[in-house]
Amino acid sequence: MSVSRRKRSIFVTSLIATVFALVLALFFFRKQKVNLYSPGETVKGVTAELYKPVPKNHPDVVFTDITKRAGINFTHFYGKRSTQLPEDMGSGAAWIDYDQDGFDDLLVVNEAGPLTMTPEEVKKSPAYTRLYHNNGNGTFTDVTTQSGINFHGCGMGVAVGDVDNDGYPDIFISAYGKNVYYHNNGNGTFADETSKAGFGGKEGFWTGASWADYDRDGFLDLYVCGYVKYSQLDKQPVSTRDNNEEPAGINPLSFPPQRNLLYHNNRNGTFTEVAIPAGVADPKGKSLSASWCDFNNDGWPDLYVANDVSDNVLYLNNGDGTFNEISHLAHVADYRGAMGLAVGDWDNDGDMDLFVTHWLAEENGFYINKLNTIGKIPGTLHALQFQDEAEKYGLGQVSLDDVAWGTSFFDYDNDTRLDLLVINGSTNQQEDHPEYLVPMKDRLFWNEGPEKGFAEVTPVSGEALSYENVGRGAAFGDYDNDGDVDVFIVNNCGEGVLLRNDGGNKNNWLELKLVGTKSNRSAIGARIRIVSGKVSQIREVNNQSSYLSQNSLTQHFGLAKYTKVDTLKIQWPSGLNQQFLNIPINERIEITEGVNRIKNLKNLHN
Repeated sequence: MSVSRRKRSIFVTSLIATVFALVLALFFFRKQKVNLYSPGETVKGVTAELYKPVPKNHPDVVFTDITKRAGINFTHFYGKRSTQLPEDMGSGAAWIDYDQDGFDDLLVVNEAGPLTMTPEEVKKSPAYTRLYHNNGNGTFTDVTTQSGINFHGCGMGVAVGDVDNDGYPDIFISAYGKNVYYHNNGNGTFADETSKAGFGGKEGFWTGASWADYDRDGFLDLYVCGYVKYSQLDKQPVSTRDNNEEPAGINPLSFPPQRNLLYHNNRNGTFTEVAIPAGVADPKGKSLSASWCDFNNDGWPDLYVANDVSDNVLYLNNGDGTFNEISHLAHVADYRGAMGLAVGDWDNDGDMDLFVTHWLAEENGFYINKLNTIGKIPGTLHALQFQDEAEKYGLGQVSLDDVAWGTSFFDYDNDTRLDLLVINGSTNQQEDHPEYLVPMKDRLFWNEGPEKGFAEVTPVSGEALSYENVGRGAAFGDYDNDGDVDVFIVNNCGEGVLLRNDGGNKNNWLELKLVGTKSNRSAIGARIRIVSGKVSQIREVNNQSSYLSQNSLTQHFGLAKYTKVDTLKIQWPSGLNQQFLNIPINERIEITEGVNRIKNLKNLHN
């Protein structure tokens, strides 16, 4: 036999043996019992490696529950739930400096109680939307009655912004039923101008709401999420969602979707609903949250919508009052149970990334913006694309047992890297006490940088984070002006919690309030970039919607040990660009559009 024939014979024999071995292995594999994942259980090969030790160099920062000491006495819901979907979706909160005294006040939306209540019982319910005035000394005073805010009903979300550019932020509250709009009178009181403004007359199941100047005309417009066309079921058959049994009345799969709304500001105190002609009605989505953000860095605010049990949607702003839906092209058409949104440049690479909270056993999503990467590849189109890398960066499997809601990127330890807090709470009923929902612990993730990703540091971040609650909305802001970010959490059928950040200001920081002139007065949509040494950070005003909530409009930057901000650049929605050099640290400053002067705001801790 020739050498070549011998080689061919050996090759054929080896190939046959390899194929036989693969077939045999496949046979035995199929004979083995498959270990399916069940929430709450540890399954070899699936959840056995979930646990990651807390890094030894974790931040020396804790969150302290100071709710009662601060004078906040808020309880969500009144009475016994009647097993209906709107009752279990919770409510949100917003930080709003309504009197412009330099301290963020707190507005908390509420649900009066079970949907079985009569209109008279709803009016008498102690569970109503509250406004707490920040006294500037770490305490708050309930000023709801004198403020003129008298919303009693099934409240859901809240959005704040200066609608008429008069210097005072106004309030929009979404609801199951009819939405409400309160105009700020500028004297500590509000007037219900729902009908006058054009927000009235639409019954529905309305959830997340977000302001943005999508056409950049200098006036804020409003996007409102519609969830489902809910109707009370005469019978409550058991239905299944992701292998979990629950009454059909609390399962969103039991109901058709409710389209979304886009209100264009007519610049005369009134609005016109234009979602359909603008192309953002999302009629197939069951929407819970929406965030405006310039994802492709072209100067126009785009829109991302988080949908429950339906595709999430990304709308690219065409700059002419219309939008182009690119969800699948951008790889963010996420069909899971999406609830909350966080938007931020977690890796400080100059583009905005997305974090999406999800339902049980679905893992939270972490979409990395590939804008800069794709743009650097020769021969490729400068397209907007994302990649879900939750698992790679420590945010995936760890969330399998969670039902996640409110969330936000925020630099809680001021080390220049954006961290994450995720608020959890089940929609499943307790087996022994079905009148109650299953509580869960929240999770705090520390950003260790692009190489290591995120590490959960909840166990070492204070006793307040060790308790289980049925969490829903969360709003982030530095209420005490001490240089680190605090959090207020709304717990479904439970007490609201104010968590004070203790220790974040051991590192340096800068806080910035923007005032628009040609742009909208709230400066919503303005892009801020600061550079300190080799670190560059960006923020965009009001681009994080959390869940049914709104963060403070004051922008916070952690600066680690840097002793100054070398460069501060602002790209205003009007198109104006401003630059400032050598900014001092550990200060709260104000910059007005078109004014080349920085105003130092009073800081009680300096």
